[in-house]
Amino acid sequence: MTSGDAAGLFLDTLSISLPTFGWVVLGLLLHRLGLLPRGLNDRISLLAFRYGLPLMLFAGAAQVNYADITHARYLFAGVLATLTVAVASWHYSRWRSHSLRERGLFVQAAFRSNLAILGLALAVAAYGPGAAAIAALPVALLTVLYNILAVWVLDRTHGSHRGARGMLLDILRNPLIVGISAGVLLSVSPLQVPAAITPAGEWLTALFLPLVLVCIGGAMDVSRLYRADVLAWESCSWRLVFAPALGLAIAYAMGVRDESLGVLFLLLATPVAASSHVMVVAARGDGILAANIVVLSTLLSMVTITLGLFLLSLFSLAGRLAGV
Repeated sequence: MTSGDAAGLFLDTLSISLPTFGWVVLGLLLHRLGLLPRGLNDRISLLAFRYGLPLMLFAGAAQVNYADITHARYLFAGVLATLTVAVASWHYSRWRSHSLRERGLFVQAAFRSNLAILGLALAVAAYGPGAAAIAALPVALLTVLYNILAVWVLDRTHGSHRGARGMLLDILRNPLIVGISAGVLLSVSPLQVPAAITPAGEWLTALFLPLVLVCIGGAMDVSRLYRADVLAWESCSWRLVFAPALGLAIAYAMGVRDESLGVLFLLLATPVAASSHVMVVAARGDGILAANIVVLSTLLSMVTITLGLFLLSLFSLAGRLAGV
């Protein structure tokens, strides 16, 4: 590949990541200009989370052929990568002599990506609306795993003592998991999946993903970043560099290739999920530090995800990108 071909490929990957993160920046600007007040932003986010995204993921999950064993391979790779990152980051934090409460923030930031919103949006931008079907199961399974690991980590480090029953109810009531589960049940049932599912899923994707991305930007408080310390930068390094690299290595070793590998990378390489901040605050942890990690990782991920997708495409590992 010539330098001109590489430059063209980089511009192609940039055309995928920039528009996606552009919606986040737009939300940030609208909030700063007073056009997207916090109350309105919260209501829109709630509407999208409860109805828009679950319906979109339902449509994607309903179109998957679950008899195909390749789905099990990249699903298992995602689970194994998440567990490996959680264990490795825990031991790294001990080696760095972080306090117990700092370790809780660090470990949760290391393994918990924003796969259900930013990851899904990037996957659709990179591979088209059909990527929602590839991403649906990893989103569901890893969302459950993230919640279980987060509760365990915060209980060990913050003494939150949250019961297993409460955690299970939260998982079962999660609208994203409900939507995906309903789609899976429809796909494996004797009922025929309606032909309208595909265009409906594409319409919902085009409407709600940009809306949710704008809301992410509207909820960000960049002014807090002046207090970002070494722990925040370390957490971002693990979330944006070490975790996706480790996930890619595991998935590749397990034989995951092409679009499945690219989608899995985009899900695992996204910034720290905003829900991690909510759980830290609920456990009476350092909410400001947790918020700083979310905002800082979101801003830095514009660079790391673009470079990661470019390298995967350069070595022909990510399949054919949409429009390339």
